[in-house]
Amino acid sequence: MTTIVETPRLLLRQLTEADAEAVWRLNASPAVLRYVGEPTLGSADDALAILRTRILPQYGTYGVGRWAVVERDGGALVGWCGLKYLPDDNEYDLGFRFLERTWGRGYATESAAAVLAWAATHVPPPARVVGRALVDNLGSIRVLQKIGLRFEGHEQDHDGTVAVYVRAP
Repeated sequence: MTTIVETPRLLLRQLTEADAEAVWRLNASPAVLRYVGEPTLGSADDALAILRTRILPQYGTYGVGRWAVVERDGGALVGWCGLKYLPDDNEYDLGFRFLERTWGRGYATESAAAVLAWAATHVPPPARVVGRALVDNLGSIRVLQKIGLRFEGHEQDHDGTVAVYVRAP
């Protein structure tokens, strides 16, 4: 699989159906899903269904998506980070999710900054790049701030109050 974005410690590439087991492990953790409003997945088959219906179509349709984040040392898939196009709003949602064992290593910040840099040349304005996090999700909010997104305000969604950060013009 071709690497799309590289950082000093990470490689980002498209997810594939072969990643279903790793995606299931990531989404089977209540701690990982605490702030995202999704139920835990029960099996790799559940993960495969999500890959087929929600993740893989973004690549072909919009040229973006949630990308696998793989450690350079050892090649382990440790999470995902990337853009999801929301055509109704002409927005690219920047998101990330990582295995608990990797928390505190700076992977979210490193990969999100690399995705934002990629977006600078591949997602020109007026399309917006937006990061959203529940207001209680301080870790994700810090990542959005560290990568230079600008606080725009709060909005309500089905999970509660969300802080909205946007790519500076």
